[in-house]
Amino acid sequence: MQTPRRLHLVASLLAIGVTVAACSSDDDPADAKGPVEAVVVEITEEGGQITPLGETVEVDLGREIRLVVDSDAADELHVHSEPEQSFDVKAKDDQEFSFTIDAPGTYEVESHELGVVVVKLQVS
Repeated sequence: MQTPRRLHLVASLLAIGVTVAACSSDDDPADAKGPVEAVVVEITEEGGQITPLGETVEVDLGREIRLVVDSDAADELHVHSEPEQSFDVKAKDDQEFSFTIDAPGTYEVESHELGVVVVKLQVS
């Protein structure tokens, strides 16, 4: 009588499949906190002055960095990272530039037109 043996085998395989399905889940515990927020640096350039000026901002390795720029003049922001990144700033408000840095260290964000360090990104 092989029929009961086959039924037992099928039942065993189904039980294994249910167990494996119960162990795997799309709900990763790391995602329970929700998406990781970007580090936002608000930059204002007005009348030949820029803020912030030389501040240090701590950033977790690989975390999104978002520069939100209000400017009354065209400029270019340089991120002295590897590879170097640059962003063309126009004379307008609410410009956003996003990037990540995947190596630890301190990286300067510089205003090309004003020749000053806007922020230092301390990535760790």
